[in-house]
Amino acid sequence: MKNSNPEKYERAKKQVEEMKGFYIHLMVYIVINTFILVNIYLNTDDFWQWPHFVTLAAWGMGLLFHASKTFGYSLLFGKDWEERQIQKYIDKDKKEMDKFK
Repeated sequence: MKNSNPEKYERAKKQVEEMKGFYIHLMVYIVINTFILVNIYLNTDDFWQWPHFVTLAAWGMGLLFHASKTFGYSLLFGKDWEERQIQKYIDKDKKEMDKFK
């Protein structure tokens, strides 16, 4: 594989590794929770007990945050929020420095 820009290659490689980690996490989540749900369904009379749904929801939230980090979308702050905030403070600092010139 010919690579003219090692920095871009390393960033792309890191992103692919993060995606691989997320997909492994997703598969483990699906397999384990499927096993739990099938086991509870087959071995209890009351499938709608709450403990396994808490596990699904708690681990599901962790999976959601993992996806957010991996694919670069912040659920709380929106896309590119951090960069916009940094730019805002850079612009503010520049305006303040311009006052003293």
